[in-house]
Amino acid sequence: MNFLRKLIDTARRNPWFLAGVVLPVVLSAIYYFGVASPQYVSESRFAIKAPNQRGAQVSSFANLIQTTGLSAGQEQSNQIIDYVRSRSALTVLSKGMPIRQAFGNNKIDPISRFPQPWDTDSFEDLFDYYRGKVQVSRDTDTGLVVLRAIAFDPKEAANINEKLLQQSEQLVNELNENARTKAIEEATGRVVEAEKRVAAARTAIAAYRNKASVVDPLQEATGVAEIANRLITERAALEAQLTTLRSVTPDHPAIPALREQIASLTREIERQTARVVGGANTISGKLPSYDALLLEQELASELLVLSQTTLEGARTEALKQQFYLERVVNPNVPDQPEYPRALKIVLTILGFALCLYFIIWMFVVGILEHAPED
Repeated sequence: MNFLRKLIDTARRNPWFLAGVVLPVVLSAIYYFGVASPQYVSESRFAIKAPNQRGAQVSSFANLIQTTGLSAGQEQSNQIIDYVRSRSALTVLSKGMPIRQAFGNNKIDPISRFPQPWDTDSFEDLFDYYRGKVQVSRDTDTGLVVLRAIAFDPKEAANINEKLLQQSEQLVNELNENARTKAIEEATGRVVEAEKRVAAARTAIAAYRNKASVVDPLQEATGVAEIANRLITERAALEAQLTTLRSVTPDHPAIPALREQIASLTREIERQTARVVGGANTISGKLPSYDALLLEQELASELLVLSQTTLEGARTEALKQQFYLERVVNPNVPDQPEYPRALKIVLTILGFALCLYFIIWMFVVGILEHAPED
């Protein structure tokens, strides 16, 4: 009481105190206690989780490793937080409910309702007003995302919160669908590229066979070697027979014929050997190019199998929901207004006005004390 009397006496003696302290406090008290419309807050809490997300029962070393990056669902939670604060969220919200009427009802006091006296009815001003009425943040203790919607009617506050939650759930589903579609498209593109590579390898082999007039150089070389080995065996037998005849009957009439057969076999062996080695047009000269084409076909075929397996895995993963929004606390319909906090605001204005007044007063007194006397 004594403090109030001193304030009144000071106000009577000092009109500046009345204008700088008493008047702002009285006007703010009249507004916040008598004019300001009550504002209700609807709160909800949710988390973004993955179906295969494990619990918290991991070792301390694993926790240390996990802190180096975003945990499962944390990146998606950040995306939801940014979305709720965005113009896109307000645009979709405006289509789902009369948001301008909720914030601009004539029953709301002129200073609190939209548009405020210093604003227009533009979307940008509505967005700025929306940012002040919708609060979304992460609870560092629990990791949950906290969504608070402020409105002048408790049901409208709960409705705004529910609509934003539904939009967030839809966004999570869209993010999942985009990820799945992208994975399938990338896997399908790899399969198509692998199929083209296999087809190109087969075409190259066919063109080489036509150009080199050979089906399979390796098989042909094997066949030629078998023929040469058989001829060598026959020649060895004839040479043994010739040696025997020379030893037993040097003048045997079959000796010239055996010599001619041995010479003929030798020429054929040399001809077959020349088919395999001895130049670029031989089988051995054609073999490296054919082996390279054959290796390319094998690698392309293995890549095709791997790409098809990846595509099947992507399609299987597409049947699962990668992330989902789990509601922990549903939007409530508040029964008591949370704003405005009239007493706190009025006392804050009083303290600020007193501090500002005494600072200016001490400044003026200091100037007067140091002013030169005439």
